[in-house]
Amino acid sequence: MEQKKKNSGVISDVRYACAVGATNTVVAIKGAVPIANCSPGCQLKTTAMLTFENAFQGSIAAGGGNMPSANATENDVVFGGVKTLDSLIKSTLKIYRGDLFVVLTGCTGELIGDNVPDLVRTYQEAGYPIVYANTPGFKGNNLFGHEEVVNAIIDQYVGEYKGEKQKGLVNLWFETPYYNHNWRGDYQELARILRGAGLEVNILFGPENEGVEAWKKIPKAQFNLVVSPWVGVRNAEHLQKKYGQPFLHIPEIPVGEEATSKFIRQVVEFAGIDKGPSETFIREEAKVYYYYLEHFSEFFAEYWYGMPSEFAIAADAAYALAYTKFLADQVGLIPKRVVITDNTPQKFQPAIVDYFKNNISEGVSVDVDFEVDGYEVEKMIESVDFKAGKPLILGSSWELNLANKKNALFFEVSTPSSETLVINRSHIGYRGALQLLERIYSTSVGGK
Repeated sequence: MEQKKKNSGVISDVRYACAVGATNTVVAIKGAVPIANCSPGCQLKTTAMLTFENAFQGSIAAGGGNMPSANATENDVVFGGVKTLDSLIKSTLKIYRGDLFVVLTGCTGELIGDNVPDLVRTYQEAGYPIVYANTPGFKGNNLFGHEEVVNAIIDQYVGEYKGEKQKGLVNLWFETPYYNHNWRGDYQELARILRGAGLEVNILFGPENEGVEAWKKIPKAQFNLVVSPWVGVRNAEHLQKKYGQPFLHIPEIPVGEEATSKFIRQVVEFAGIDKGPSETFIREEAKVYYYYLEHFSEFFAEYWYGMPSEFAIAADAAYALAYTKFLADQVGLIPKRVVITDNTPQKFQPAIVDYFKNNISEGVSVDVDFEVDGYEVEKMIESVDFKAGKPLILGSSWELNLANKKNALFFEVSTPSSETLVINRSHIGYRGALQLLERIYSTSVGGK
């Protein structure tokens, strides 16, 4: 499909935060404290976008309203903001008992040329565990900022390593923390699957993260595993160059038995470990999965009224691909339109387009659009001609009114998500796929 040229103007109904929103990447590391060098309101807006208005995920420790921020003013613009930031760092080091501090620069400091690297370097030389990352909003969104923070921690904190690699130990690079509202549960499910396959998993974010000790283990891993169409690839390439670590890039997040079993075998083959434990794990998980699916099939066969047969989805590249693959290949729904809303870098777009054309399911091909403007996204979904049954629209809160207008079933799967509360949920792997079916078809039963 021909990709239309994007303009750099104002967009409506935004689906991500700016790069300094990667403060939430820091919050997702146990014992890490973000220090935001930005203007007043920046952190309020990114917190609202990524935590509160995104399934009300909440935050802890130095996250949310407790996040240190320079709140740069006109005075800092005129005279420079280094003194303000220096004062903020001193105060933060006194108040927070952090294991790692990460200074993230916003637009103001970057535009006026504050020398943040030199300031942070004085603290590093004094022995403080502190790093800096350049994350102004004009450089990219929170996904870009996430990759910047990861590389900053690796280079300035983890440092050099010349030791041996531990066979069977894998660094897991997966979803951007706080971006997809299921990220915590999805991390846990993917880690459970990898452990069941016989691997030791180094978790860098979320509830099972062991803090900075996990980050210090990064160079010891046998390889890096990137499960995403594009987020994290830049980090894995950096680690390959820095530590000589190979990486396995799997674009598709596995959802359902077939995809998950295939995923396990691909990872085990790459790792070169004994296949016995993984095959036993696959048999056990598949047995339970199909037990529940067999019971679901009675509903699927008999409850025909209001059931969807066609769907459209507007989401980030990772989950647009994962959910489209599962619903088309394993459930038999027909994808009518896919809109990817995460500002996917141009170099990754052709491979993603090819995946949707040739790897969704036998005999199924769907065009994909890359669009960040919510107004354009709405027009694309609204133009879909649903022909059979009650349509299903998967998207963000911005698509709710459109779904009502088209008398469609609606399911929130992307940012922002203000109609959903998530404490601990997963829609991936063996177990998560069953929850995904449960929630989608509950909308059919409820008639929403």
